[in-house]
Parts: sequence; structure tokens; C-alpha cells
Amino acid sequence: MDKREVVCERLKKFGYASERRIRLYGEELHLVSNPVAEETGYSVLAVAVRSGNLRHLRIPLSVVGMLERELEREEAIELAA
Repeated sequence: MDKREVVCERLKKFGYASERRIRLYGEELHLVSNPVAEETGYSVLAVAVRSGNLRHLRIPLSVVGMLERELEREEAIELAA
């Protein structure tokens, strides 16, 4: 599995999955897609609960970075074993 696909799967387990509700940047959002990898990061489609507007939402880089570092640690452990 490609690294970007693995990160997308982990983002779903972390709560960025279709049909979930999250609060991000002070706004409540209903996610309508699963994470997708883009050139500059990862994003999901979401509907703002208050306004009903569809938004293309970038997943915070701090979250993505944490998951990528976790993946790198796991790969290092596998190589050492």
C-alpha cells in the first residue's frame, strides 16, 4: 500500500471519515467524504452545520505530520526487527 493511502486510512480512524461530525477552527462540520491525498496535503469535503455550505477542508498539517511520524517510527521498528 502506498504511504499516502496508509495516511488516508489512518486519518479515517482518527475521525476524518465520511458521515462524522467534527469541530474544526471553531466551526461544526459534517464530513461528506473520506480523506484524499493532494499535492499539498490531505483534505475532505464537509458541510458547515450552521450555514449548510459545502467546503473543501484541508486537514491540519499538525495532524498529518503526527500520523506521518508515527508511520515512519513503525517502519523503522519493522526494519530493525
